[in-house]
Amino acid sequence: MSDSTVSSEFRSACEREFEEIHRKLDRLDEAIRGNGRPGITVRLDRLEQDAKRQSKLIWLIVGAVITTLASGIVAWITG
Repeated sequence: MSDSTVSSEFRSACEREFEEIHRKLDRLDEAIRGNGRPGITVRLDRLEQDAKRQSKLIWLIVGAVITTLASGIVAWITG
């Protein structure tokens, strides 16, 4: 085999590999950014916002229960 044949085969193999890498990168980019649909970043942000809301709601409920119990105990003690 001549050097030019090896070089052209190597170049062809590299081009195929680069095309495959570009396709995979495009799919990853589409998954992350969404391309018209909610991507991973948007979905993760929504999950984080839901977790914050849920945490606040839990603390609100815990505070209300403690306040109700404390009021009941005070009312029971004072008769």
